[in-house]
Amino acid sequence: MSKTSTPDALEAIEARLDRIAAAVELMAPQQAPETDFTVANAFVWQPATPALSPVRKVNKVDMSLLRGIDRMRDTLYDNTQRFSQAYPANNALLWGARGMGKSSLVKAVHAEVCQKSDNQLKLIEIHREDIESLPDLMTIVRQTEYRFIVFCDDLSFDNNDTSYKSLKAVLEGGIEGRPDNVIFYATSNRRHLLPRDMMENERSTAINPSEAVQEKVSLSDRFGLWLGFHNCAQPDYLEMVETYAAHFGLDVDPDKLKAMALEWSTTRGARSGRVAWQFIQDLAGQMSIRIST
Repeated sequence: MSKTSTPDALEAIEARLDRIAAAVELMAPQQAPETDFTVANAFVWQPATPALSPVRKVNKVDMSLLRGIDRMRDTLYDNTQRFSQAYPANNALLWGARGMGKSSLVKAVHAEVCQKSDNQLKLIEIHREDIESLPDLMTIVRQTEYRFIVFCDDLSFDNNDTSYKSLKAVLEGGIEGRPDNVIFYATSNRRHLLPRDMMENERSTAINPSEAVQEKVSLSDRFGLWLGFHNCAQPDYLEMVETYAAHFGLDVDPDKLKAMALEWSTTRGARSGRVAWQFIQDLAGQMSIRIST
């Protein structure tokens, strides 16, 4: 057999090498495209690309419409305002009752402070399942002159979920730490972000139970600001309804509005900002009035 390769054999080898090169290129880490932060004030983190997708119209309500949460509103606003001016500020955990405006408050405060900072404060939403990609996101935002609120809505961790360690490292524990131009805000129904049975299981199976539990609880400790949201009383609920109705020009007799709002909350089995907003949407629809946030 001849030791000299035929043209067909050479072409086959070249084709195989091209396929190998293409496969290696696919395996290489993808570089994040350059982000134009001037096109929007809010973005969604897409780790698969990786990229920051601009959100040109944020689903939010005006901060003046958030009632019954005055102390939490003022505290988060002050913290955010200080951060936007490069003064010390804390990561914030907004925890507690459903529908009481936790995520709405984050978006409303960002919009308010952003206007006063010449659009230098950006909001980045990261989904719960993408928490492990936080270090990649930090690499991108660390290199810019803007300031960022990284926001995770409905943050919690279940059994056998170790991604919370990535969050701990980014918040304070990593060798680089949190970039000076980044702050982390999260909402959760749980104060400690982890289910009770998960912490009890750690206690029962660990060599040193107290240390195992502290490892889990210490995640919440990395949020310097804890803001608790509780189910609202009837007067607060009615104030929310009246504020919405006045803002959107829903001309309804006050006594009738109160009776309708209370009936609505009874059918829903709850009183909250979300229930008040749902009532207002239904009322506006019945009155053929378009409302827009």
